[in-house]
Amino acid sequence: MQFKHPEFLWALLLLLIPIIIHLFQLRRFQKTAFTNVKFLKAVKLQTRKSSQIKKWLTLLTRLLLIACIVLAFAQPFTTNSDTFNAKSETVIYLDNSFSMEAKGNNGSLLNEAIQDIIKGYSKDDEITIFTNNNTFRNTTINGITNDLIKLNYSTSQLDYKSAYLKGNQYFSKDNSTLKNLVLVSDFQQKETPLEFETDSSVTLKLVQPKPVYKNNISIDSVYINKYSSENIEIGVDVSYNGSIKNVSVALYNNETLVSKTALDIENKANTNFTIPSGTEFNGKIAIEDNGLQYDNVFYFNINTVEKIKVLSINEASDTFLKKLYTEDEFIYKSINYKSLDYNQIENQNLIVLNEIKTISNALKTALASFKNDGGSILIIASDDLNLNSYNQLLSNLPLPALTKRLSEEKRVISINYDHPIIKNAFYNRISNFQYPKVNSFYKTNTNKNSVLEFEDGSPFLFGNAKSYIFTAAINSDNSNFKKSPLIVPVLYNIGKQSLEIPKIYYQIGNENNIDINTKLSQDEILNLTSGEDKIIPLQQTYSKSVRLTTTELPTKAGIFEVKNNSELLKKLSFNYKREESSLIYHKLSDNSNYSVDNSMASAIETIKSNASINALWKWFVIFALAFLIIEMLTLKYLK
Repeated sequence: MQFKHPEFLWALLLLLIPIIIHLFQLRRFQKTAFTNVKFLKAVKLQTRKSSQIKKWLTLLTRLLLIACIVLAFAQPFTTNSDTFNAKSETVIYLDNSFSMEAKGNNGSLLNEAIQDIIKGYSKDDEITIFTNNNTFRNTTINGITNDLIKLNYSTSQLDYKSAYLKGNQYFSKDNSTLKNLVLVSDFQQKETPLEFETDSSVTLKLVQPKPVYKNNISIDSVYINKYSSENIEIGVDVSYNGSIKNVSVALYNNETLVSKTALDIENKANTNFTIPSGTEFNGKIAIEDNGLQYDNVFYFNINTVEKIKVLSINEASDTFLKKLYTEDEFIYKSINYKSLDYNQIENQNLIVLNEIKTISNALKTALASFKNDGGSILIIASDDLNLNSYNQLLSNLPLPALTKRLSEEKRVISINYDHPIIKNAFYNRISNFQYPKVNSFYKTNTNKNSVLEFEDGSPFLFGNAKSYIFTAAINSDNSNFKKSPLIVPVLYNIGKQSLEIPKIYYQIGNENNIDINTKLSQDEILNLTSGEDKIIPLQQTYSKSVRLTTTELPTKAGIFEVKNNSELLKKLSFNYKREESSLIYHKLSDNSNYSVDNSMASAIETIKSNASINALWKWFVIFALAFLIIEMLTLKYLK
């Protein structure tokens, strides 16, 4: 115990005063001889024993009273000797992902934590706070109060290990300071385990606020079930962590209610809506829920159908291509190589070289220009091709050079499921299927970026940057690939990806590539607008189209207009990812690596108590009053 004003301890000498007074009162009884016994009747009888106890108690309470008063003025306190007078650094990770939108006792979990921080620290306290998308380093509460109040929810979240490592980077190199790292999150259970590296120089606290409602209804996805010339059937997937009945699901076109239905959900459920085809539809699916709010609305839109232009330049039969590239989705044109009009090439989205033996210089030049302008090229090698003419073209696409022709039978046994034209084409990875085969093929100088491979690992189909080549002829004399189930998803996806036609919706946070058919002048750019929000996305301009690329932008879900100045070109829908919708949390408890609190207020109180003194003067004031009351009761009631 230490004293803030030790000079007041001299006042303890005042304890001598009651001692001296009581010494006179406690003197021994004096014997007196009486000559006449009648005087004894006038003497009051005293009980010597009880009188002495009363006097000793009075002396003790007065001594304690004076001592407590003196000690209270001296202001005693206790400290942690290891942390007293040490400078403290505090870094707080504030999880502002959508799961923190869950309701607590006083608003959302995020707002509760923000209010605790604002109230728990004085305005001039220095602190570092970082979120999933913002950092406020070495600032004061007064300086960031408005920023914290206006803090928006983030579409992405740092994993907890990354948040821990990032927080450690914000501490100074001073080893004498007390370093407190606080991670504030609901700590949802995700794929990665909750593990932290131990660091003896940093005190780690996990703050896990608890939501009032632990159930949540989420609209997970919207998709086209059926498509006809008259109607489009829209499918809606909804999930709930439990069982619930009569959930209202509404469909809007712009802000007009089109249809409404009630849904019973047992963990997962789906429902369908029918809308007319052939018209633009700016859709919104909405539900009402007491849980998270961000996943209660799902935007989508149906634009007028854009058909992909495919030109096949042939020296072999293209019947299989005509069957694949049907007129409902493609504008397919077929021409013999000898009759080719080179002016047709620039207006296409996909050019197919169907087993051409020799590629002329004029065609090489036209294809190189077409490729540079964002076009896609599919080459089906001829069984008897001119290697030099092919390799000159392949070097500009870029595709691997063909080295030599091998006349030996090979089976196609390997599928690269991670390649863009195969990814999401199959529900499951196939380990055993009817392998297509070829009787002859061309070797290449690499197998990197191969889509389909032979049994020896050499590529059968190679794809890179919207350029593709079959290293073997696929006519019936050389291969049975046309009869293989692989031909449909492979060629169909090559065609579909030659023009990134806008989907019915995109997810914020994913890399989205969207082709807009428009021609821009040199100084023109496209922008995305929704109400007051205006965004200029990353874009690449070609002669006949513009490719938009979005990732974290836009930051808000909704339907956005693609505009060139004031000209409306198309509408796009963006939705938040649904990764935060599952309200399943880690069960945390104190251990050797970290301590756990359920509110930011209690965490701040603990941090402050560890770095501050424990004042005791109030206790001595209370004791002084208690001894005063005891003395009064003793004098009044003890005889």
